Amino acid sequence: MEPLFSAVICGCHAALFREALHEVYIARIQRGDASYAAEVLGARGALLSVLIHFFKHASWESPVEMGVEEQSLTADDQIIIFTQAALYLSALRGHASMEARICYERVESLCNSLNRPQLLYVALTGQWRYYYKTNNPSVALQIAERVHSMAQEQDDPALMIGAYNHLAGTLLYLGDIGTAHKHVMRSVQIWRSGSVQSHAVEGELESRAVVCLGLAAICEWHLGKIASCQALIDEAISLAKELNDMSALALALQWATNLAYYERNPADVERLASDSIELSTRYSFPHWVTHGTILRGWARSALGDTAEGIAWIEDGIRDFRVAGAIQELPFLLALKAEALHLGGRTSEALEAIREAEALVERSEERWWGAELHRLHGVLLTAIGADETQIEASFCQAIKLAREQKAISLEKRAEETYAEYRRQKVSASEGRGFRLPLW
Repeated sequence: MEPLFSAVICGCHAALFREALHEVYIARIQRGDASYAAEVLGARGALLSVLIHFFKHASWESPVEMGVEEQSLTADDQIIIFTQAALYLSALRGHASMEARICYERVESLCNSLNRPQLLYVALTGQWRYYYKTNNPSVALQIAERVHSMAQEQDDPALMIGAYNHLAGTLLYLGDIGTAHKHVMRSVQIWRSGSVQSHAVEGELESRAVVCLGLAAICEWHLGKIASCQALIDEAISLAKELNDMSALALALQWATNLAYYERNPADVERLASDSIELSTRYSFPHWVTHGTILRGWARSALGDTAEGIAWIEDGIRDFRVAGAIQELPFLLALKAEALHLGGRTSEALEAIREAEALVERSEERWWGAELHRLHGVLLTAIGADETQIEASFCQAIKLAREQKAISLEKRAEETYAEYRRQKVSASEGRGFRLPLW
């Protein structure tokens, strides 16, 4: 591929933009719609090093070079360049990449002028992910509602699947589990109806069908439907493999790892996280490498090697912060707190939980809030804190889980609180507290 990459760069330097784009980049590097260099070779970094030469001053924040006469780039050409750049910037720098968001905004403007609803969906999805990942839930919800309206206007089942996915993902993030579940199951229903001829839009990195199945699995777990959630995530993984969609497979493996963690199965967490890290490293998905590293660190801690486990978690969270993402950080800090507590560092675990709770208050990311309160109660018990504080933490965990219809988290909080009260009686007889983490 290197001679072809060099040919595109030389073509751009010679102001032969249209020829470089169509005759080399699209036809030979990406092999038309196959996205060969990206999906088969995983060469997203190399593709970005080529695409940057289409931009003025070699800056992602600048417009593309237009060229002159027969080499002038059309509006459709600009859509291709901006979309490709945005996709690979997101893949390599995370969905919180501001440069990717700017590219998606330019795609949106061009699509509006050309009436291209399919690619407009891609542009809005990229912006939705940015605001979702950077903890702007109100903006993310507005974009999701806009996508939903557009899908209804187009009467397009494929767009409807994406729209319901966006609504479900945002509402799950906000802790409205019941409504999120209703939306995502509508998405699953459309997919299974067979009315969708194409389940992906050109250039989209994640299959919408895999996304809806994975989101449904997460919602079902929260609602206490453990057997069905496992069946859904297995289906999502199988579909991603069938499609040979490595980005969708990485996402499905992430959700599967999360579900194994929810079920407190460290052996499965370590296995799935290792699979996720291996795949994401091979295909250059650094965000999923980071996520897998943190989950594998938790598994290693739960299996007894707390020193190495904590080191992996701390490295992962550091990389997560560097990428600019905030969404999901409270959840990841909860993993860190559990590992620290298992390693006998309970005071540091409390600091992690307090940071997570402060982030929830600022960001409205409430889907794991009940578990944060439960863990807070466990850690307060471990240091012999005031009973009023401990009771308040457990009661708040139960209350919030009930409000969110998070049956699994409600049951866990109730069981921990019942164990606390049982041990409280024993403590009055001179015995200490030893509350389990789960």
